[in-house]
Amino acid sequence: MRVKTGEKRSKIVKVASEVFGELGFHRASMATISARLGGSKATLYGYFKSKEQLFAAVLMDALEEHGNEVFLLFKNFGPDVAETLTTFGRAYLKFLSRPEVLAVSKMAMSDGASSNLAPELYQIGKQRGLLEIQAYLQRLMDNGVLLAPSAQIASLHLKALLEAGVVEPQLYGVEPHLPIDEAVEVAVSAFLKAYMVVQAR
Repeated sequence: MRVKTGEKRSKIVKVASEVFGELGFHRASMATISARLGGSKATLYGYFKSKEQLFAAVLMDALEEHGNEVFLLFKNFGPDVAETLTTFGRAYLKFLSRPEVLAVSKMAMSDGASSNLAPELYQIGKQRGLLEIQAYLQRLMDNGVLLAPSAQIASLHLKALLEAGVVEPQLYGVEPHLPIDEAVEVAVSAFLKAYMVVQAR
C-alpha cells in the first residue's frame, strides 16, 4: 500500500508541475489538476490540503531531482578552487535555467505579495543553496585560501556574480546576455580576484 501511495503522490506532483508550468500558479486550480489526473478532487485533497502545499511539493521534488547533484559538488571538491567553482557555477546556472525551475521562480515572484508562499519557497530553495555555498567558502577561509568579511557575504557575492546577466533575463522571457560558460568564467575570475589570498613568492 505504501508503494502505491508513493507512486500516486509522484504522479500528482508530476501532473501538477505540468499544469503550473502551463497556466502559472494563479490560473492553475486543484480542479484542473484533478481533471488532468483523471481522478476526484477528494483524492487530490487527500494528498495535499491546498494548492500552496502542492506547489511547494513541486518545488521540493525539482530540488531533490536536480538540485542535490549541483550542491554535492561541494562535498567532493578538489584542491583547485577555480575549477571547483567553475564546475559548480556551470551546474548551478544550468539548473536555474531549466524550464520547470524558471516556471517555479516566476510563480513564486508573482505570488510573493499575496501570500506566505514565496518566503517559504525561498527557505526551501535559494536559502538552502546559499547555506551549501557558504559552508564550502567557510572551509576555504578557515584554510587561509580566501579572505572575506564573512562566508555569508562571500556566498551572496558569488551567487550574484554567477547569476548576473543569465537568470534575470530568462525570468522576463528573454535570452541571457551571456552564454553560461562565459558567464561562469567571468564570475569566478572576478570572485577570486576579490577574495583569494595571493601567496607571496
